[in-house]
Amino acid sequence: MTEHPILHPGLTWEEMDGLTFRTGRRTLTEADLVQFVGWAGFVEPLFLDAEHAAEAGYAGRLVPGALVYSVAEGLVMQSGAINGTGLAFLGMELTVKRPTFVGDTLYAVVRTLEVRPSSKPGRGVVRAEVSVLNQRDEEVLVYTPVRLVRGRD
Repeated sequence: MTEHPILHPGLTWEEMDGLTFRTGRRTLTEADLVQFVGWAGFVEPLFLDAEHAAEAGYAGRLVPGALVYSVAEGLVMQSGAINGTGLAFLGMELTVKRPTFVGDTLYAVVRTLEVRPSSKPGRGVVRAEVSVLNQRDEEVLVYTPVRLVRGRD
């Protein structure tokens, strides 16, 4: 098989040092909510019963934080930052800051916090902060992924 280069290769761990960037945006739809809740088994009335959510004080179709995180991670992947260079997701901390609703448009700002070589040559560990914001630039969720990423060598 002929080897063809990746059109937009991701960054190496060395290139991520000091990096901050913004992803594209995505609007959450009712279909996103229903598919995610059904697929993942999030059969909580807050997500399935609009009246129940309203009684709890929410004005709109509430979206699970797990869906918000998943969409943000997808936006990070779509940015191409780790296209072909990402090797493993090692862990994270996650905090939900405010509710997210169907119709909200999300984007993420990724800021590298730490880079270091791993114990094996040719790879490094990258810790970042991903701030997920809505269309009003309100932070709705923040997480700090730790990834294993290819190096230059």
